[in-house]
Amino acid sequence: MAQKAAETGSGPAVVVAVEQHFPEGTRLIDDDLAGRILPAGMRFWVWLTRISWIRDWMLGMSEKKAPGVWAIFPSRKRYIEEKVAEAVVDQTQAVVNLGAGFDTLAYRLDAMADVPVWEIDQPVNIEAKRSGLEKVLGEVPAHVTLVSIDFDSEDLAATLASHGYALDKKTFFILEAVTQYLTEAGIQTTFDFLSKAPAGSRLAFTYVRKDFIEGKALHSLDEFHKRMVLKDKSWLFGIDPEDVADFLGGYGWRVLEHVGYEELTERYVKQTGRRLASLPIERLVYAEKI
Repeated sequence: MAQKAAETGSGPAVVVAVEQHFPEGTRLIDDDLAGRILPAGMRFWVWLTRISWIRDWMLGMSEKKAPGVWAIFPSRKRYIEEKVAEAVVDQTQAVVNLGAGFDTLAYRLDAMADVPVWEIDQPVNIEAKRSGLEKVLGEVPAHVTLVSIDFDSEDLAATLASHGYALDKKTFFILEAVTQYLTEAGIQTTFDFLSKAPAGSRLAFTYVRKDFIEGKALHSLDEFHKRMVLKDKSWLFGIDPEDVADFLGGYGWRVLEHVGYEELTERYVKQTGRRLASLPIERLVYAEKI
């Protein structure tokens, strides 16, 4: 994964942290840890958003650049949290978060306290997260193993095995905002690894629509496409929604649920009374290994 991808690791956590300054009942997600483990500079900006007009300005600027981009982070985290909680009750033996960034699920979901978790990301993000966790919690909790990797050049199975993960475990895999940053080779390697998971394992992953990556359907997000695809060249891979089932089927997975952000907005944003756009270029898939 490119350095630009590593730089996005804190973005979702910043949004989640800012959400904590919205009044109770109107925030999109509850997560009192997200802002506390961020690097100092980012914590300062989050602290400033306690002032309502600064918070509203930040949200407004985000929506101006890419309408719908604010709500996707807490919405997809809410969805994944619900699915992981269900899977843990259903005897999931491990959780592997591929491209974990500053995600806090393993530290705040009580159901995961007795489940071994492997969080994998590029070294810069892993070390920053380790530092944040040690500062706030005193140490990385015993049930969590932080793993550094470059998805495009290192062997995922070997790297995880060297940190104590065994592929015979019924596992919940998370790929949140990862696939668009991978090369074709990186996608192949990652899903080859996932194809070896035991039956009953679960997978939640997001993807960007292929027609957006190719510039065929920009959905009024021309500047966003120019920045992410053409200028930064950080978004590389996309899938057509109609191809998802066959794509996963080729690796031994079947789709349980396939949702767009308009559905997640209806599910999680509407209940807060806030009016936020949904992002049409990204979707979320929940699947089971067969």
